[in-house]
Amino acid sequence: MNTYNRQPVSFVKGQGVWLYDAEGNQYLDALSGVAVNGLGHAHPKLVAAISEQAGKLIHVSNIYGINEQSRLADKLAEVSGMGKVFFCNSGCEANEAAIKLARLYGHNKGIESPEIIVMERAFHGRTLATLSATGNRKTQAGFEPLVSGFVRVPFDDLEAVRQVAARNKNVVAILVEPVQGEGGINIPKDAKAYLEGLRKLCDEHGWLLMLDEVQSGIGRTGTWFAFQHTDIKPDVLSLAKGLGSGVPIGACVAAGKAADVFTYGKHGSTFGGNPLATTAGYVTLQTIAEEGLCEHAEKIGDWIREAFKAELKGVPGVVTVRNAGLMIGIELDRSCGDLVKHALEAKVLINVTADNVIRLLPPLVISQEEAKELVDRLVPLIKRFLGH
Repeated sequence: MNTYNRQPVSFVKGQGVWLYDAEGNQYLDALSGVAVNGLGHAHPKLVAAISEQAGKLIHVSNIYGINEQSRLADKLAEVSGMGKVFFCNSGCEANEAAIKLARLYGHNKGIESPEIIVMERAFHGRTLATLSATGNRKTQAGFEPLVSGFVRVPFDDLEAVRQVAARNKNVVAILVEPVQGEGGINIPKDAKAYLEGLRKLCDEHGWLLMLDEVQSGIGRTGTWFAFQHTDIKPDVLSLAKGLGSGVPIGACVAAGKAADVFTYGKHGSTFGGNPLATTAGYVTLQTIAEEGLCEHAEKIGDWIREAFKAELKGVPGVVTVRNAGLMIGIELDRSCGDLVKHALEAKVLINVTADNVIRLLPPLVISQEEAKELVDRLVPLIKRFLGH
């Protein structure tokens, strides 16, 4: 089906941050499959582990115990400080699980029509419920009627949440991305104060704090999860993208009062948490830890931001350069979708989101030399595009 506006290239192999087409042309991958390939391409530890697992067992039903799944659940509980995990296959499924969990939590408290506070410019997925939670009218158009039960407020606005709390007694949870990826790499002005303020409001009103870290999780912002730049812990955490390094897997992680909301028969997934996917997830987490990639993502991401700032300083049309680790946004004062094509011609893979934000999500393994190469290739393109 004609659902993707594909670029005129197809890749046949990859190595680290590099991709190669059938003619042998080499491309610098600054997108990582949209924050998926954190270990880069063909990482030897991942290749060996999933090859070995495929030779033993790819899939069994969740009717039975799955040792690889338990091992990954334990590892996720360890790095998140949370309690229980439901495995699925994608980010939208992880968010669907979170939404269902919040509604069940509300019903268990006697609330007949539970509602969830969500944010403007948010993106939570393309299923009907996650589409309804998403704050992008363009994405929603044509799929009405949307799912009810969501109350929308501006991102990074605690006062707006307080106002909802004062008048709405059906709210049971807040669903928020610590860093809005699809929305334009939007970072709260004071991320620590914002998340801690949301945590306080949830505690005061008996709500669940649910963090969508599908894009910001698994080391991308410089810690395992973006919330770990603060002193808070969520009740529910949704993960996917970088968790399996390209093998499809999602996870809904829960703690405290949210950990035991789901009971037998309340949720499920045929493929969720199968041996192959959970092996990929476990090896991904192990490799990130062994190679110090969280710390590296923060250090190299800040370097890339400062390099772009220095090179683009005083260039009319550049609004700002911002980052949270290796989530990097270069905001321009005009639509810049054409830059994706120009960058492809220069053998760099980038993305434009929110119409005017160049989004860079390089693999966590990107080296200093490769980061410099990214800046050197992209800066002239941006200047030329802006007429300089």
